[in-house]
Amino acid sequence: MEDIGKKVQQLRKKAGLTQPEFSKRAGVGLRFVRDLEQGKPSVRLDKVNQVLKFLGHHLEVVSDHERKNIPEGNSPL
Repeated sequence: MEDIGKKVQQLRKKAGLTQPEFSKRAGVGLRFVRDLEQGKPSVRLDKVNQVLKFLGHHLEVVSDHERKNIPEGNSPL
């Protein structure tokens, strides 16, 4: 979750949004945004997907076998 949180933080900052602005526009609570960006493992996956969708990204689950076949530079979040 830490990697996703860091990526969300980078994308939020790139968009020029503060945490309060981002939480309001993405439709999630400020505490959730803070917990996500801090890499807390107990965040709700549906809300993670909501935030990622707002940022134009998605979360993909792949098996270890599938991961070996993903070309460099195309790895999912």
